Amino acid sequence: MDRLDPPRPKKSQKVENAKMTMSPSGGRPSTWTFLTHHARVLVEIARNPEARLRDVADSIGITERAVQGIVSDLHQAGYVNRERIGRRNHYTLNLDQHFRYPTEAGLPVRALIDIFTQHDLLTTGEGRVRSDQGPLP
Repeated sequence: MDRLDPPRPKKSQKVENAKMTMSPSGGRPSTWTFLTHHARVLVEIARNPEARLRDVADSIGITERAVQGIVSDLHQAGYVNRERIGRRNHYTLNLDQHFRYPTEAGLPVRALIDIFTQHDLLTTGEGRVRSDQGPLP
């Protein structure tokens, strides 16, 4: 290192600098979301059990290879079952399987899926949902 070069920042300084440049106040909008890719794949399969993984990847905005890995994880954990029908896969969900994280472990994934399927009904106009007592007659 040349004597005129400024000292290199320590690793912790680099992390703090990266956080600062990623913040909204730095001019760049934040890109984090509440749902993981695993949750998004599960929701997409619930919406369309016969969807191709390529289509799931396109709707989420990740690679098909990433979706393949996620579906494999979900299958191994018992959340998703695959059945080969002709040249395509048909997926079914085990909605009674519980979340993995300890603070949500008492809840079935059905709770998450229901949130988004009810939202789909509302946005497509196929049904009306009352939040306090379920579907309207």
